[in-house]
Amino acid sequence: MIDRIYRSTVLGVAGRKPIEQLVRTRAWGVAQRFVAGEESSTAIAAVQELAQDGILGNLDLLGEFVSSPETANTFAEQVLALQTQAAAAGIRPYVSVKLSSVGQGQTVEGADLGLTNARRIVGQAKRLGGFVCLDMEDHPRVDQTLEQFRVLVNEFGHDTVGTVLQSYLYRSEADRASLDDLQPNLRIVKGAYLEPASVAMPDKADVDASYRRLVYAHLKAGNYTNVASHDESIIQDVKHFVLAHGIPKTQFEFQMLYGIRRDLQRELAQQGYTVRAYIPYGRDWYAYFSRRIAERPANVMFVLRGMLKG
Repeated sequence: MIDRIYRSTVLGVAGRKPIEQLVRTRAWGVAQRFVAGEESSTAIAAVQELAQDGILGNLDLLGEFVSSPETANTFAEQVLALQTQAAAAGIRPYVSVKLSSVGQGQTVEGADLGLTNARRIVGQAKRLGGFVCLDMEDHPRVDQTLEQFRVLVNEFGHDTVGTVLQSYLYRSEADRASLDDLQPNLRIVKGAYLEPASVAMPDKADVDASYRRLVYAHLKAGNYTNVASHDESIIQDVKHFVLAHGIPKTQFEFQMLYGIRRDLQRELAQQGYTVRAYIPYGRDWYAYFSRRIAERPANVMFVLRGMLKG
C-alpha cells in the first residue's frame, strides 16, 4: 500500500504542466541515464555499445496516446525507418511498440489504425528477420491489445511478434493461460501505470508472488519467456526454477532497463544467459521518465541532485 501511495504521489506531481516544463528544462542530463538520446542513431549506437558486453537490445521509440491518424502514421513510419536502420547497421531489428502510438482506437476506412500500422511494422520485421514486442499499456487497453496480438501472431507467427503481461493486474494469470494455444513470446513485468485497486494489486508482496507464478507457468508451458525484472531475488528464483525443471537457457531471457543495473546485466551475460536491455529513445521521453522515477524513492533523490547540479 505504501508503494501505491508513493507512486500515486509522484505521478500526480509529474502530471502537472509546470513540473513537466521544469523537468524537461533542467533534467534532460539526468534523463539520459534512462533514455538513449532523442534520435534513432543514438539508440542504435547504444545497442552496439551493449553488444560489446554480450547484451542484446530492445529499441523503443517513445510516444503514446497519439490523438490523430496523421500523427499515428508518422510514428509508424519512424518505427519502420528504425527497423531499416538497425538492419543496415548489422543489428537484428528488435523493437517495442505501443499500439496507442500507431493509432489503436482510431478507425480509418473501417479498420483499427493501430492494427493496420502494426501489420506494416510486424510484416517488415518478419522480412528482416526481426521481432516486435507489443507493449502493454493501462488496463482499459488490455483487451484490445490482446485481441490484436492474437491476430498478428496468427498472421506472422510467434517468432516475430510478442506482447507483455503485467503481474500487478489481477487478470494477468487468466490472460496468460488464454494465450497458451499461440505458444506466445511474453515479456513479464510488474507494471508501472497508476491503476485503481479494483484492477491492480496494491501490495508489493502480492505483485511479486503473481510475477513468479506468471513466469513459472509460462516456462512450464514450454513458451519463450522474457523475465523483465531487476529484482535479484526473482532472478535467483528463476535460475533455480529452470534448473529444477530442466528448462534450457534458450527458452528464456532476462530483460532489464537501459541504464539500470548494468553490472548485473554483464554478470548474467557472462554466466551464459541471454540478456536484453530495453532501450527507449525519442523526444517524447517525459512520461516514460516519470514512471521510472515513480518506481522507487531513490530515483527522486537522483533526479533532484541532478537538477541542482544542472
